[in-house]
Amino acid sequence: MTTTQESLPMILDEVEVVRVDRLSPSFVRFELGGACLADFGVDGPLYDQRIKLVFPGVPGGPPPSFAGADDSWYDTWLKRPVEERGHMRTYTIRDVRGEGVDTRLVVDIVVHPDEHGAPGPGCAWAARAAVGDRLVVIAPRRGQLYGGIEFDPGTARRLLLVGDETAVPAICSILEDLRHDAVGAAYLEVPSSADVLTVQHPEGVEVVWVARDGEPHGARLHRAVLEHLGVGGAPIDEPDEVDPDLWETPTYSSSGEEVETAATVVGHDLDGIYAWIAGESGVVTALRRVLVKDLEVDRRQVAFMGYWRRGVSMAS
Repeated sequence: MTTTQESLPMILDEVEVVRVDRLSPSFVRFELGGACLADFGVDGPLYDQRIKLVFPGVPGGPPPSFAGADDSWYDTWLKRPVEERGHMRTYTIRDVRGEGVDTRLVVDIVVHPDEHGAPGPGCAWAARAAVGDRLVVIAPRRGQLYGGIEFDPGTARRLLLVGDETAVPAICSILEDLRHDAVGAAYLEVPSSADVLTVQHPEGVEVVWVARDGEPHGARLHRAVLEHLGVGGAPIDEPDEVDPDLWETPTYSSSGEEVETAATVVGHDLDGIYAWIAGESGVVTALRRVLVKDLEVDRRQVAFMGYWRRGVSMAS
């Protein structure tokens, strides 16, 4: 049953799983459909466009209802018992297929258990979901400001994309939306070599898959990125204090750090680079320190996003 809230600036509605594909041991692809998606629209390439999925609060149960939702929907939703409101999590749109009422959103979800505890609600749902299952999507409505795209290289001459498996869908989407003459490198960490996927990308962008295969999370990725930057393969050295909500872009800082609006970087070996790095907050923080503090890359040339934090249950 659809409950389209046409008065809201975004889509907030039920969708149905119309196709499921197991891409690898750690990735499952879901194709989501619903009449509400006829209103979906993004002004420009998708890049790393984020959306929210709200899973049922009880395994196998119905998704929460947002019938009659208005601008206060989020506060109202938070006040409901967790069994009734379900679990909200953030994902990247991997692709959009079809048009009109036949529009489908493609979302890739990581399904292996968390290395430091039980799988989260999104992972648990994805491991058992089947065609016909329903959930709620919060996504851009055509013609309305939604946000959720952080990839913004401006006039950068070369790119550096880095992420673990939680960022693989976003990096793959970015790679496929890049200009054909883009130059740079992408480093994607996955749990095992069996999780390496095929992705289209410009010839000038080197794509390197880094399989952990039992090593600690982020260790091989950290070494590979440092070697790419020409500073050797030093072991990862995470700071003692890590912001689990780390989100640093050229225009925003989760720490409240003041961000200037224009960058003028002259005479630096990396003055033409734009770095987009996402994944586990500790690994991301360590790489941010290398780039911004050790290599003195202007922070307006980077986007660092903590998608999750070991041992911390993410709210949404």
